[in-house]
Amino acid sequence: MKSYYADLHIHIGRTATGKPVKITGSKNLTFTNIIHHAKNQKGLDIIGIIDCHSPEVITEIEALLQEGELQEHEDGGLLFDDMMIILGSELEIYDQYCHGPIHVLSFFPTLSHMKDFSNWLSVLMKNIQLSSQRVYIEGRMLQQKVKELEGLFIPAHVFTPFKSLYGKGVKHSLKEVFDPHSIDAIELGLSANTEMADRIAELHDYPFITNSDAHSLAKIAREYQKISLQELSFKELTMALQQMDGRAVEANYGLDPLLGKYHETVCVQCGVAQPQGTVLCSNCASKKIIKGVKNRIQELANVTSMAQGRKRPPYIHQIPLEFIPGIGVKTLEKLLLHYGTEMAIIHDVPLASLQQVIPEQAALLIEQARSGSLQFDVGGGGRYGRIRID
Repeated sequence: MKSYYADLHIHIGRTATGKPVKITGSKNLTFTNIIHHAKNQKGLDIIGIIDCHSPEVITEIEALLQEGELQEHEDGGLLFDDMMIILGSELEIYDQYCHGPIHVLSFFPTLSHMKDFSNWLSVLMKNIQLSSQRVYIEGRMLQQKVKELEGLFIPAHVFTPFKSLYGKGVKHSLKEVFDPHSIDAIELGLSANTEMADRIAELHDYPFITNSDAHSLAKIAREYQKISLQELSFKELTMALQQMDGRAVEANYGLDPLLGKYHETVCVQCGVAQPQGTVLCSNCASKKIIKGVKNRIQELANVTSMAQGRKRPPYIHQIPLEFIPGIGVKTLEKLLLHYGTEMAIIHDVPLASLQQVIPEQAALLIEQARSGSLQFDVGGGGRYGRIRID
């Protein structure tokens, strides 16, 4: 087996001709730019690119295949040199069983499967060109179609207060909307970790994945995982999610939940953190309260232990380089010039070597991020937490 770094949730901001796909995504976030940046700067081995159902994106992928820049693996997945691309789609469902909109991820083994999915979607949504569009179909029917096309179905950022499974989508259980047997993994999102999610018994049946949900090139790999595979292919990734024959998620790398922008319950009006169950802000009496992931999980929690019968990989609190004070654009460029990729800088470069290239305080903060010894000001209400420097 070999270990690979994977980020499976990267959005496309624009097509090759400049047309919008993810409205809130960066204009330079094209399919071609993503694959080059993810491989050459981030140092990833596997990426899942969302929004590949967009017809213009499909045309761009077809052109790259014809030019020989991409190759389809016989067991699924596209190869860009030694990096694998998984074609995905993020959709929003809000059917009669939902209490709020839910975002879900679907991944397919080949471009042909994705084209079939795109054609099927085109009559179920208002604009097939755009990302995260609402699809007018029940959750279970969407799952059924994904499975007919040999795909993977994964609820996205499941605890985010808006547009997620547990945020507002269901009151108590995923069974209210989905067939539990047709879910392949659970994406945790930026404000939760394994320990928090495993307090919900029904999630013990699923592997957890941690992804960036990147809306810009810089945000790629702010969360990711290390996966053990025999080789790079869609089939091998599927086996890893099923923990088959030694394939598995080895480790999840994600933000400390305290840094997540929806971790704490916060009043939007004045920014003051609120206790669980708050209706009116204790500081300014505003009703504009965003319930944090921590409190939502407390409402849903029905067990106190980790998943039984499923070996959970370690969840490693990883700090993206852009979060670290003192590492701006020029400092990052200097680090990349010396060490090649962000994965190498985050995981492998010794402290003594870092101190020869960048200011000592920034190097020490990278080392403290590795050891988990940093302190934070907690995030919430749509604002990220921050690293606290004594």
